[in-house]
Amino acid sequence: MKAVVAWCLGLALAFAGANIHDPYLVPVRGWSAPVIAAAGLCGLLVLLRRGGRRQLALAVLWAAVPLAVLGAEGVFQARRAAVLAAPGPLAAELGRHFMIGYERVEEVEGLAARGLIGGIFVSRRNLAGRSAEDLREETSRLQDIRRRAGLPPLRVAADQEGGIVSKLSPWLPNRPAPSALAGLLPDERRAAARALGRDQGRDLRSLGVTINFAPVLDLRNDRAPDPLDFNSLIARRAISSDPAVVEEVATAYAAGLAEAGVRPTVKHFPGLGRVRGDTHHFRAAIGESRKTLEATDWRPFRHALAGNPQALLMVGHVVLSAVDPDRPASHSHRVIDGVIRRDWGYDGLIVTDDLVMTPVYQHGLCRAVGEALNAGVDLLLVAFDGTQFYRAMACAMEAARRGELDPAALAASRERLDRNSGSAAPPA
Repeated sequence: MKAVVAWCLGLALAFAGANIHDPYLVPVRGWSAPVIAAAGLCGLLVLLRRGGRRQLALAVLWAAVPLAVLGAEGVFQARRAAVLAAPGPLAAELGRHFMIGYERVEEVEGLAARGLIGGIFVSRRNLAGRSAEDLREETSRLQDIRRRAGLPPLRVAADQEGGIVSKLSPWLPNRPAPSALAGLLPDERRAAARALGRDQGRDLRSLGVTINFAPVLDLRNDRAPDPLDFNSLIARRAISSDPAVVEEVATAYAAGLAEAGVRPTVKHFPGLGRVRGDTHHFRAAIGESRKTLEATDWRPFRHALAGNPQALLMVGHVVLSAVDPDRPASHSHRVIDGVIRRDWGYDGLIVTDDLVMTPVYQHGLCRAVGEALNAGVDLLLVAFDGTQFYRAMACAMEAARRGELDPAALAASRERLDRNSGSAAPPA
């Protein structure tokens, strides 16, 4: 029995050691590597003292634990070094597409100065133990770094929907989500939604935020909740099940944000209201026909984008089976270039949902990065675990080296990014 426990524990530690930079280990990353390595060495010493020669295979397994930690750390540091050594033109060409989260400002100062990133994502981890004024000074300092380097301003994004997704509260006021306004009379809800967007925009601008990942345009579906849905929770975030109400509230809210100088982001195309699972952790697909989706789920998206050319569009990691059954919409050429760019004629900025989510990260990050850029995505979001930027950027650099990135797609994206580099202008 002891041998079985030793084998199971050794395998678990070796697996954890080889994956110390996995996003799921972010909460323990600061101390997990030395603890896992030390545990492996201690286990090896115990086996050797008890006659490890008779259990050679088990001893080899426990010896592999610290080696797995060293190997994983070595791979991470090699990627990081390669990215930091990227030639200036390559860094500028690819770095402009990345928007990353971080914990300490030192993690992004050098990246911002060299043009290796185009934006940052801020949340409550950037405010823990600090004040709103501290974060405002931090974003201002990063923008100063960009100016001194002769680079465009950083895009500073936040996820401040209101309600249950208010990632900068309580440092910013806790405001309701737009969904709280759906029950008002039409004139009242339009006015209230615009006022809410304006107030939330002013809150965000006080911190130096220029983009808000809101409003949510997914349609509400009142089916029984999925017990494994820990993060998406669309039924609690969606404005309404009625496309007309969603487009009315969302368009007014987006106009209010823009009035305060913050660009809105409509999300999560192609519509997570149809999805029961949590796409942070599980793969999912939408099986309805395109005709059905155009008449229902996609109506609010088209209306909001047509009514506010400053709005960004966030594309989620759900498979749109009727258009491209082989990959998530976030890096599908048929969805991005075909449906959104060509059929809809949308020429604004498109941002992926967080690439650290399991449907992308665990199913081919390099493939997703290359396909997204070639499809016409402008911004690649690496929010939850900003250190994964080095892996994603290394993927982009390798794709460029192999000649796998479409120069025309990159040039078109560069033009869109340059055209939309400033804060939102108040709507006419």
